[in-house]
Amino acid sequence: MNILGIGSRIKHSEYGLGVVTNVTSKHYWVTFIENGLETIDIDSDFEVIDTVEDEVDSVSFFEVETILRNMLKKWSDVSEIVPMADKWKGGNLILEPGDTNLKGKEIPIDGFFHKIVMVRDRIRVMEQKINSSNLDDQEKIDLQQYITRIYGSLTTFNVLFKNNSQQFVGSRSK
Repeated sequence: MNILGIGSRIKHSEYGLGVVTNVTSKHYWVTFIENGLETIDIDSDFEVIDTVEDEVDSVSFFEVETILRNMLKKWSDVSEIVPMADKWKGGNLILEPGDTNLKGKEIPIDGFFHKIVMVRDRIRVMEQKINSSNLDDQEKIDLQQYITRIYGSLTTFNVLFKNNSQQFVGSRSK
C-alpha cells in the first residue's frame, strides 16, 4: 500500500469528502468539508479520489485550510465573520422624524450592522450567480455595473466596519 501524500483527496464512509493535510507514520490528518479536521489510521477504510504521491511536506495545513475556506466561500452562501468597529459596539442608531408629533425609533447598531453585512453577502452571491450564468457577456457587464453602483451607494456604512478590506467599494474615479 502506497502512503498518500499531502493534498490527496479521499472519501470516508463516516466523515465524507476530505483532503489529506498531514501524514505521520500511523495516521493521516484529513480536513473534511463537512466535519473539519480528523485523524484517521493509515490502514483505515476509505476511497481514494485523487492521489498525490511523495508529497509529505510540500503543503502546510494553513495553505490547505485557506484553499478550503476559499472554495467554501465561492460555492456556498456561508458568510465570513465581519467584525464591527469597536467604537460602535453597544451603541444605538437613533432616528428622529421631522414631525415632532411622531415618535422616533432607536435601533441597536449591532443589529443594524448585521443587516448591512447580510445585504453585502447577498449582493456577492447575486454577483457570483450572474458571473456563472448563461447570460451573454454584455448582459453580464451591464449587471456588474449595477452591482458596482449598489456597492458605491452603500459606502456610507463603511464607518461601521472594523477592517477596511471588508468595506463596500464602488467604482473609483481615475
